[in-house]
Parts: sequence; C-alpha cells; structure tokens
Amino acid sequence: MRDEKRGRWERLLTVVIWALLCALVTYESRTAEVPVELVCGLLAITVTMATAWRWPLVALAVACVSAIGVLFNFGGRVPLWPILLMVVAGFFAGRRAGELKPALLVFGGASLAGLPVAVAVSEDVLAGWGAMVATMVCAAGFTWQMGRYFKLREDLVRNGWERAEQLENEQRIVADEARLRERARIAADMHDSLGHELSLLALRAGALEMAPELSERRRAEAGELRQSAGVATERLHEIIGMLREDATAPMEPVGEDISALVERARASGMRIDAELAAAEDVPPMVDRAAYRVVQEALTNVAKHAPGAAAEVQVRHTDGETVVSVRNDPPPAGPLPGRPGGRRGITGLRERVRLVGGTLEAGPGPRGFEVRARLPHDAAPTADSTATEAERSDAALALDLGRRKANRTLLVGLGVPVSLLAVFSGISAVFYTHDWFTSKLDASAYFGMELGQQRADLVAVLPSRQKQYRARLAEPPIPAGAVCEYYGTDESLLEFSDHAYRLCFAGGRLVGRDLIVDEEGDR
Repeated sequence: MRDEKRGRWERLLTVVIWALLCALVTYESRTAEVPVELVCGLLAITVTMATAWRWPLVALAVACVSAIGVLFNFGGRVPLWPILLMVVAGFFAGRRAGELKPALLVFGGASLAGLPVAVAVSEDVLAGWGAMVATMVCAAGFTWQMGRYFKLREDLVRNGWERAEQLENEQRIVADEARLRERARIAADMHDSLGHELSLLALRAGALEMAPELSERRRAEAGELRQSAGVATERLHEIIGMLREDATAPMEPVGEDISALVERARASGMRIDAELAAAEDVPPMVDRAAYRVVQEALTNVAKHAPGAAAEVQVRHTDGETVVSVRNDPPPAGPLPGRPGGRRGITGLRERVRLVGGTLEAGPGPRGFEVRARLPHDAAPTADSTATEAERSDAALALDLGRRKANRTLLVGLGVPVSLLAVFSGISAVFYTHDWFTSKLDASAYFGMELGQQRADLVAVLPSRQKQYRARLAEPPIPAGAVCEYYGTDESLLEFSDHAYRLCFAGGRLVGRDLIVDEEGDR
C-alpha cells in the first residue's frame, strides 16, 4: 500500500516537472526564427522524464547530451532549460541508480560527444567545451551525488530499523539460551551427583541382598531397595532428557578426560592427530574448560567439515593451559545450506570466560581453528556480548553504509568545487598568456596612420592576436579588408574586454578602431 501510494506521487511529480520544463523551453525559444531549440528541447525533456524512474541512466545520458546547447549562441543567451533538466535527471539517477562506474561512463560519453560540436561551432574550442563540461558536472554531477547521498541515508535508516529488530530477536534468543543453559546445568548436576549416589545405593543394596548373615526377609527388603534405586535412576535419565530438550544429545562419561574424548572420536571415524600434555596440577575448572573446548571443536569438525583431518594440541605451563584445535577444509568442499548459528561457540566462549581465559575461533591458513588460553589462577573476565570479533554482519554493514554516505556527501560537495577551481586556474593561465602576448601599446596604436604598409607596423605589433574577447558591437568592416584584434595595455586585473581593431586591405591600414564594451564609445 505504501509503495503504491509512493508510486502515484512519483508519477505526479514527473508530470509536473515535465510540464514546467516544457513551458521553460517554450518561453526561452520564443524569439527564435527556426524552432530547432524548441523541438530538440521538448524531445530531450520528454525522453528524460519518461525514463527517469525506470531507466535513470538513459535519462541522465539524454540530459547530459542536452548540455551541448550551452555551446550555441542563442542571441547571446545561455539556455537555462538544459541546466535544470540535468539537475532533475542527475538527482533522479543518483536516487535510483547510484553506481559510480555507469555514471562516470555517462558523464564521459556526453563530454566526448560535445567535443566535435565545440570544434564545429565555437570560436574558442577549449573555452566552449570546458564551459559545457563544467556546466554538466556542476548541474548533473553534483545533484547525482546528492541523490546518491539521500539514497544511502534512506538505506541506513532502513537498515537501522532492521538492525534494531534483529537485536530484539537476538535478545529473545539469548534469553532462551540462558534457560537452556540453566536446564543443562541442572541436568549435569543431577547426572553427576544424584545419579552417582543412586548407583552407589543400588550397589550397596545388592551387597546386602547377597549377605548370608541377613534373614530372608531382610534380603527381600534389600532387593526391593535395589529395584527402587534402579527405577529412580531410570526416572532420573528421563528427567534429564526433558531438561536437555534434545533426546539425542549424548552424555559423555563422567570424569572422561581429553585423551579418552579423542579416542572416542577416532573410534567414530575421525582422523585426529593429537598432541596432549599430561595434566598435572591443573585446576578442575580449567581442566573441564579445556575438555569442553576440544569437545565443541571436534563436534563442529564432524558437523561442518566431515572427512577433514583435525589436529588437537593441549599444552600446560606453570600458570596457563593452551588448547588448539585445527581442521582442514572438508574434502568435498563447503557444505550446502546455511552456516551454523554459532551457539556452541558462544556457549564455549562463556565457559572460557568464567575461568578468566580467552577464546579465538575463525578461519585460519589451513581451515578452521579454535584456540583457547586458560589461566590457572584468574578471575572471570568481563562479560562482552559484542566484542570486535563477534560483531554481526548487520552492524558492520551499517558502519560501512554510514561511511559510504559521508564519503558520498564529501565527494558531491568537493568534486564540483575542485573542478571549478581547476577550470578557473586553467582559464587564468590562458587569460594571462593571452593578455601578455597580444597587448598593443597605446602609443603605438595612436601613432599608426591610415594608409601605412603593414610591413612597416610589424615591429610594433604583438606576436599574436587577442584570442579571448567578448562579442561587442563593432563598426562596419571596410570592404575587402581583413581585421586583426589586439589587446589594450590596460591593467591585467581589470579583466577588460577592450580591443584594438586594425583592418588591412592590399597590405595597407584602412581602418583603426578601439572596441569597448560601452555602446558608442570608440
């Protein structure tokens, strides 16, 4: 419903912009004798707005090509409609197709398309083409970056809400896991303590049942006691299965050490190369944590890399136990389907934290590696539910998107300004060179007389004519004469368009005029 409503607003906005731009090009070309600008403008506007939402790069290309209109002299007027068309198309393209490479291809192609037109119609090819490219970059390039920036900001907001929802789901999962851990603790306590006591009770009852010094009645009572202890043990196993919520969850033998665990895994078909140091004077909690690290790592190898060889190393020092389990990649390649939920690693990290240790788990040079450092005498480390190693993909994507949006904003602001500075610098260099090499001294100009041979004036004439000059009103050129234009000796910083015009016919000076930007002042 929301997308449908947004689509209606987008279509309405497109029609309104199309109507306004058509009205603008109609108004700007109203005095043209030939309706070339009107026809081309209406065609470019219609194609651009018709493709702006579905094919934004096509719209951007058409709008950028319309920047060629800047090269033409419409009675001394710079058309406004191509600039506004590029502003609209650039923003729409940035919002709808913000990939950098296609946009650069569009801008580059439009710039190259304008070069032969500039050669054909511009008196100053470099200035005309540079003005077209600068207009395109500032109008279309800047708004494309702004559209891309707003799109990235919208994506960040949407990803932020998705991230918040994900965090809520993760909190619920954490609560469920806490309950499951508590049930597992209860099950382990009942199995290790109560189960052991019941087994001893049944054993002692069996001994009493066989004792010859007891009467038949007492031996019968001892038998009933042994049977009751056996029934209680069976009920205990049933309760443990309910608490674990996993009837197939195996229970390792009570007091099993790492070497027995490795042998049991080998018996199941796993290829394991073990290097196990003897555990001497190792605290029981550290010993059980090391056991759990090896157990969880081998379980993951069996689940996610079946058939892969594993290497188990357990080393003890005076104050630390280091456990390392590495495995090769699965021989058949990565298994299809989704990756594991990492709940086993999360629980293992909690077990290691409780003994003051650290756990690292992730891809290594050979495959996957789990490495734990377990100090023998340390307090539990601070709980960290979002360490750098465990940051979720959503959080990393959110940070990356934020940096990308900020970088887009900086580029959108910096590129037009930088290009403007570059073009300004190049123009300043050419303007300065033109001023110095085409300047004619006023004394030489006023010392010239009509009828003089041009060969007599070569010594005072500059090496080149003035190239950059405004289109100012000039007196009629004498019949059959060819005119040359030279700069005046006014200050460079005055940025004057004044010029000396010398007209020659038959090698003689037939006209001498000072062209200024004030009408009638010559």
